[in-house]
Amino acid sequence: MVRMPIDGSWVYNTVWFLLRVFYPFFCRIRVEGVEHVPLEGGCVLACNHNMGPDYFVLGVCMPRQIYFMGKTEIFHYHPLIAALFNAMGIIAVERGRQDTAALSRATQVVQDGLVLGMYPEGTRSRSGKLQRGKSGTARIALAADTFVIPVVVINSPAVFGHLFKQLRRPQVIVRFGAPQRWAHDPSEDAATARLFTEQIMRAMAELLPPELRGVYAEEAADRAVRDETAADES
Repeated sequence: MVRMPIDGSWVYNTVWFLLRVFYPFFCRIRVEGVEHVPLEGGCVLACNHNMGPDYFVLGVCMPRQIYFMGKTEIFHYHPLIAALFNAMGIIAVERGRQDTAALSRATQVVQDGLVLGMYPEGTRSRSGKLQRGKSGTARIALAADTFVIPVVVINSPAVFGHLFKQLRRPQVIVRFGAPQRWAHDPSEDAATARLFTEQIMRAMAELLPPELRGVYAEEAADRAVRDETAADES
């Protein structure tokens, strides 16, 4: 039996319930690796960002409330929409610059024992292929002294295609990976954040089909070969 997020606000859980009721009309969702998500304590989710409804798909599959970061522009559509976003814990962030205030609020969310949802690519990938990650996700995890859970949403753009073109509901896969923690010098400097970002993005790439790994395709393939060789030798 699927339960509501254990730490969700009443607004968040209401929206979650409505999505659970209606999403089966639009797609089929398969969830893998959700056991990697802790049921308590703060952490960061790092997800790929494609042209589908990945916010909603990811939220439906989570056993806890996700506090997303969203571009400031979405708060300007309508006062009621802004009020809903605020009630759901969405953190407004200015794109195109390092919004230190938003990063501080996001870090506090994690330190308060909650789950922060991040899209390290920074913008949607029109091709669906993974783009080079930005360092904000790593910076927050380092500042909060927590781990990052890589997660990918696969085939969510097909949900919109189903609405207008297809009869068969598409299958969307949500795949969680093992938590990633920076195991070296915990410094929050730019070099450390960049290295941790690359670690997070490689972990995300390994969860994706080879054709969607984008700029990390070759790195993921090389790592898979090394792991297979090590297993054969052991």
